[in-house]
Amino acid sequence: MSASSSSIDFSGLWIPLVTPFTRDGAVDHAALARLVERLAPTGIAGFVVCGSTGEAAALDDDEQLAVLATVAEAAPELPRIMGMSGYHLGKMLAWVQRLSEYPLASLLVPAPHYIRPSQQGLVDWFNAIAEISTVPIVVYDIPYRTGIPIACETLRALAAHPRIRAIKDCGGDAAKTRALIAEGRLQVLAGEDAQLFGTVAEGGAGAIAASAHLHTARFVEVLRLLREGRLAGARAQWQPLLPLIEALFAEANPGPLKAALATEGLMHDELRAPMTRASAALRERLVPMQAALNRR
Repeated sequence: MSASSSSIDFSGLWIPLVTPFTRDGAVDHAALARLVERLAPTGIAGFVVCGSTGEAAALDDDEQLAVLATVAEAAPELPRIMGMSGYHLGKMLAWVQRLSEYPLASLLVPAPHYIRPSQQGLVDWFNAIAEISTVPIVVYDIPYRTGIPIACETLRALAAHPRIRAIKDCGGDAAKTRALIAEGRLQVLAGEDAQLFGTVAEGGAGAIAASAHLHTARFVEVLRLLREGRLAGARAQWQPLLPLIEALFAEANPGPLKAALATEGLMHDELRAPMTRASAALRERLVPMQAALNRR
């Protein structure tokens, strides 16, 4: 699917895909295709490809494009958001131009990491990328990775650009989240999995949730019930998921998630350095959680 305007609706549940690897460390395209085909019919809105959950920092450009091609072939009917990050604006713009050749719904763009620019520097950064992009931009507010929060006033300024349409909210500022939802200039997507319920209950558009690789239909049902205002039913579906979400982020993502997916036979439990596999203790903790949820 391609999007040449700002008309895309980002509502719903987006899966930030892991990137499976073979035992020798190559991208496991067969496992990736099986995973995508499994997730596609569950009612999700689409996929985020090559985000932090996908270990994009450990993939070179050609590998990222090959991953994108596999996802597109496995689920051509679902929209795809491509993750990207960096701190060299010229290289980022060149990558945006290269990505314009591929059918994408959007780009997920964080602040430049390490640099910690001023808020005006952030406005200039995002506007430069949006200006050259052929698809809408989802701003990724994740200060614990980039070193700089994106202020509410900055986000309001960015929303004036016709191609900046949504935010993946990992900012950790509840007041900012509520203000953005109330103002409605940007669609707000929860980026911290445990904040999914609260964000959508307050009027947010949806979520980008790594833990929703597992029990995906339950996550989709939570969002549906919240949109319908059926809070009691949504809570009944949501609360059993919370221990799993906590466990999946007890160690660095996507280590625990890949361990859980490997337990289900969907891929090898392999990551690229500097990421590491989940500890044996955490893997043992995850197994009964998955079994208990499967019985519900």
